[in-house]
Amino acid sequence: MPSEIFNPEQFVEISGRAEYCAVKRLRNVVKLKLRTSKRLYTLKVEPAEAEEIIKRLQCEIREI
Repeated sequence: MPSEIFNPEQFVEISGRAEYCAVKRLRNVVKLKLRTSKRLYTLKVEPAEAEEIIKRLQCEIREI
């Protein structure tokens, strides 16, 4: 089961042990999905905020 995270700082911290981050851009929200070996973590943010978070991630980034 995926786990939704609401804190961007925690999301960036988890990215250190993630295999990749999938970025799904919708109309008014961007979904970021971190895949670790055991779990999928998701974060929903505004498009402007998403760019700042993506720059700070420590794993491979995949656009969907």
